[in-house]
Amino acid sequence: MINENSILKYTFVENLYMAGNTFGTLFKLTTFGESHGEAIGGIIDGCPSGLPIDFKAITLEMSRRKPGQSKITTQRKEDDEVRFLSGIFEGKTTGTPIGFIIENTNQKSKDYSHIKDVYRPSHADFTYDKKYGNRDYRGGGRTSARETACRVAAGAIAKQLLKGIKINAFVSSVGDIYIDKPYQDLDFSKIESNMVRCPDEVSAKKMIARIEEIKKEGDTIGGTVMCVLQNVPIGLGEPVFDKLHAQLGKAMLSINAVKGFEYGAGFCSTSMKGSEHNDLFNEDGSTKTNLSGGIQGGISNGMDIYFRVAFKPVATIMQKQQTIDPNGNIIEMQGKGRHDPCVVPRAVPIVEAMAALVLADFYLINKVAKI
Repeated sequence: MINENSILKYTFVENLYMAGNTFGTLFKLTTFGESHGEAIGGIIDGCPSGLPIDFKAITLEMSRRKPGQSKITTQRKEDDEVRFLSGIFEGKTTGTPIGFIIENTNQKSKDYSHIKDVYRPSHADFTYDKKYGNRDYRGGGRTSARETACRVAAGAIAKQLLKGIKINAFVSSVGDIYIDKPYQDLDFSKIESNMVRCPDEVSAKKMIARIEEIKKEGDTIGGTVMCVLQNVPIGLGEPVFDKLHAQLGKAMLSINAVKGFEYGAGFCSTSMKGSEHNDLFNEDGSTKTNLSGGIQGGISNGMDIYFRVAFKPVATIMQKQQTIDPNGNIIEMQGKGRHDPCVVPRAVPIVEAMAALVLADFYLINKVAKI
């Protein structure tokens, strides 16, 4: 005899488990795989049919995120070639789920044998072990930033859906080195002109020198990535819990090593008066200032949307640190293997990809809302 309670419980647990691996409402991405498994991959569901796919554009996006691209990134060598399994026929989307895989071709699992029975400080080793009763210690398994390659692949397709919308992210700070210009004065065409992906040449040189200095010390350093979304149509975003900035915040905070998100005037607005912060209207509906960051009431207002994402220093450092083993014993460990001394240069395309996924989702929701 079928036990209905058991079926309901199984369905609830199954949906709950899957929820953490899926992003989006209509334009959905589900990712799978581990850093040192056979491959990572994803399924994009909800992409409209008939969208011509520019595969070269996808390859370009993947090359911006891949490891081993410069002397200030991890030296793991992965081509990050995306192999599409379904959902695309004769160069166009079919409207069915787009399945893809990215093979792991340069794993060195032995680099992690020394942490098999220890918890690395500020990693997910401890929490995953306590939650699931086991963990994949090889590169962090599912918690590895390698999973973000799937997001970049999906984001590259989302960008192609968002015709006319410009998405530009760049490194705005490394440690205490900041760009001292407003984004309006920056030339976004220079973002890819240097290995740190900073469009301000003077700041870029200082940032690169700082990262190299930190790397020699066997340490790591954090920074911020700024993202500017232009030509976003008015009306994207939903009340009350699915505000545009709320979903952007969720998207950015889901990226490995992210510790903060702010849009518009952000935390600086707390020291302002209302008369200073209010964006007054022009006759055409645009605003004289844009301290709201292009979003009001959780809905895009047609002005530029801009936000900053804060990344912590990479947790794995090449210095000795105290930690514990599963039995609670205090032991000493030192990081080994190939790791980024600063994650922000490779985080730039990831931030863009997640922004594209959010906008693509709201774009489709808006179409449904107006039927």
